[in-house]
Amino acid sequence: MQSAAAAERPTVLVGVAGGIAAFKALELVRLLSEDGIEVHVLPTLSALRFVGEASFAALSGNPVHTDVWADVHNVPHVSLARSADAIIVVPATADLMARAAHGRADDLLTATLLTATCPVILSPAMHTEMWENAATVANVATLRGRGIVVLEPAVGRLTGVDSGKGRLPDPAALAVVVRHALRGGSKADLAGKHVVVTAGGTREAIDPVRYIGNRSSGKQGYALAAVAAARGARVTLIAANSHLADPAGVDVVRVSTTSEMQAALQAAAPLADAVVMAAAVSDFHVQDASTTKIKKGSGVHPTIELAENPDLLEGLVAARTPGQVIVGFAAETGDSHTDAIEYGRQKLARKGCDLLVINDVANGKAFERDDNAVTIISADQEPVEVPLSNKEVIAETVWHLVISRF
Repeated sequence: MQSAAAAERPTVLVGVAGGIAAFKALELVRLLSEDGIEVHVLPTLSALRFVGEASFAALSGNPVHTDVWADVHNVPHVSLARSADAIIVVPATADLMARAAHGRADDLLTATLLTATCPVILSPAMHTEMWENAATVANVATLRGRGIVVLEPAVGRLTGVDSGKGRLPDPAALAVVVRHALRGGSKADLAGKHVVVTAGGTREAIDPVRYIGNRSSGKQGYALAAVAAARGARVTLIAANSHLADPAGVDVVRVSTTSEMQAALQAAAPLADAVVMAAAVSDFHVQDASTTKIKKGSGVHPTIELAENPDLLEGLVAARTPGQVIVGFAAETGDSHTDAIEYGRQKLARKGCDLLVINDVANGKAFERDDNAVTIISADQEPVEVPLSNKEVIAETVWHLVISRF
């Protein structure tokens, strides 16, 4: 019987299907439990051939549910589904998704999925050929069409010597998706949309060792990408010089310089429904960067001549496709003439984007932090103030405003 304290905690069901990535579900269970979440694990019999029942029980602190014939008087597939605030299946194999897409209820996990009314997240893991097979593609489309969030698998090492798309995302990234669902993200309201997000800070070489850069960690852009994926979008994240773990369900394109980011945007943005420019893009590059390290001690003090980089946000607006929503970010500080918000309004008028997220970065705010406070402005709506919050909360607000413009 649950204690009163446990009853007040959100409940998450972690389904585990029979794939080699089942061992990663252990880390997800641990992370969710440490977050104060009541976790119940529903492995298939195949999953238990990879990971023992005792491991799931020890990390969750609850009995493991495996059999529709156990505890029959409580009708477990119904009672478990009704108790859940969210369900995530890690890994979701091709077989599990095929059975779920066709409404099969031939074990406790699929029967529970069939009775669930809470947010359901499937995190696929399989070989690339299985993920790209026409049957799997059709099953994923069917599940997404029903409002189930099916995350994109990561790219990386698979079983044996194989590499490719089909790897299970990092458990910490999956925990972010679950927390989003528990905050009320019950709708896959970006399903069917392709969004592009930029993150991090571009760097421009001075010589092979030194560069011009900025303090952006990429945390806000990564949060935007993670939340969009959790809301059902196909997400392309163009990441500049960030060392953060890849968000779950996101295709990551890594760049370094402004020109590389521009090329990546030119490839991805034309087919996107929305583009969010959260990256801190360098305004300048070195006119003639040295091909060898600049030495000191020669008595000569080198000078650096800067040239302007192209304005990526202005370029996006100029080339936008009909119906595309474009969001800019402005890292501003006030001065003796005006405040950060007014500078943001001036930037919005110059750039012509739909929304502009203004960060006041004075006094160590915004950069390299997990929280931020922003003001989101547009030409046709009242400003939206987001007080000091986790960057995932800011991301949710941005996507809510983007969706309102589709």
